[in-house]
Amino acid sequence: MKSITEEAKIENIAVITDFVNSILEANGCSAKVQMEIDIAIDEIFGNIAYYAYTPKTGEATVQVEIKNFPERLELTFIDKGIPYNPLENKDPDVTLDIEKRKIGGLGIFLVKEMMDEVSYEYADGKNILKLKKNL
Repeated sequence: MKSITEEAKIENIAVITDFVNSILEANGCSAKVQMEIDIAIDEIFGNIAYYAYTPKTGEATVQVEIKNFPERLELTFIDKGIPYNPLENKDPDVTLDIEKRKIGGLGIFLVKEMMDEVSYEYADGKNILKLKKNL
């Protein structure tokens, strides 16, 4: 397992993405999987940056592990911000016209659709969001 810890700021999304992509590329992951992972990083790390420590800032750790190579990627986001389980929110109704939809929730919905498993736990004062993707 490899990990990176950065201050939870929007400008660090690129740092996290580059770190994860270097691991994906070294393991021969497809461009499609890499794009889906990039979208997930943008959404999850972005939400941590915007909401976890408001109005202050703090750190977030991203762990990357490829198990049973090349079978499964596990991407874990860990922060010590405000406890928040994004999986508790109701999925948006994507059948409605865009003008009739409520704001919010589409990003985590996309992450759940693109990943094979998404789980959340709050343990030891930390938000832990795990994404699993079959490769």
